[in-house]
Amino acid sequence: MKRIYIKEEACMGCHLCEVYCQLQHATSKDPLKAFAKGSGKILPRLSIEVKTPVSFSAQCRQCAEPPCVYACLTGALRKNPDNGIITLDTEKCIGCWTCVLVCPFAAVKQDKTLGKSLRCDLCPGEATPACVANCPNEALVYTETEGLSNDSRN
Repeated sequence: MKRIYIKEEACMGCHLCEVYCQLQHATSKDPLKAFAKGSGKILPRLSIEVKTPVSFSAQCRQCAEPPCVYACLTGALRKNPDNGIITLDTEKCIGCWTCVLVCPFAAVKQDKTLGKSLRCDLCPGEATPACVANCPNEALVYTETEGLSNDSRN
């Protein structure tokens, strides 16, 4: 299964991964329209942690044994048995935030406007997630992860 890895030494904390994530999940793919006043707030599914001298992107690690899936009260979070990708069914999500509490990477976000959880979905339909494809320093890498355990690199 492919996962996103962070090269902390290459991250400069520019937040472009957040911007491109927001744009990828916006109704309009035109940046001017997507971020225009009144078009609704688009939240990124990842966040940048800036701790001098290190910065890094915090997003879903697609855990082998995902605590968020096990904790989900409604079954809104599911792990695809074929490819291991964790998906969120927003129709089933009740905004209880249990997934937010149990995620060891603080990768599940709260969309308080909609009362739903948000998490990285690896940009379905795209060959490479938007955050990885648009990282100017190549600090994000999308690569195969066969045989890795559920450690801090997941």
